Amino acid sequence: MHRRAAAAAVGTVLVLAGCTGGAVEVPVPEPDEETAALCEALAERLPETLYDQRRVATDPDSPLVAAWGDPVIALRCGVERPEAYRPDSELTVVDEVAWLPEPQDEPTLFTSMAREAYVEVSVPASYGAPAQGLVAISEVIAAEIPALPPGEY
Repeated sequence: MHRRAAAAAVGTVLVLAGCTGGAVEVPVPEPDEETAALCEALAERLPETLYDQRRVATDPDSPLVAAWGDPVIALRCGVERPEAYRPDSELTVVDEVAWLPEPQDEPTLFTSMAREAYVEVSVPASYGAPAQGLVAISEVIAAEIPALPPGEY
């Protein structure tokens, strides 16, 4: 339940903040030091544009979060493993990165799995199919966040 509440809060805060024209509020995860270091390396390589949308400032300013466009596409690195994940969950694999889509029927939240740090990307439905954004993010995740051995996620 905690995970769903956090996801709902991210969506609500981002929608409200997107209307103000200032920095976008994105809740910052609180990972351990090793995970935070991986996320910081990831942050340095994130694209300036996603879905042809420019990167926007976040509040707070943190290497653990990023945002693009309006409506806001948000990325959070160092989140906890999704409660919805089960060993038999259907994952979407993009450039060697497995993503858990939520909700299954019309996903707008995607969390990378099988990596030393979980990365969550929320993509408003108005952007259509998430493939374009997930390709750009997957390339960076594959380069910066090591894969876990099979069975350890």
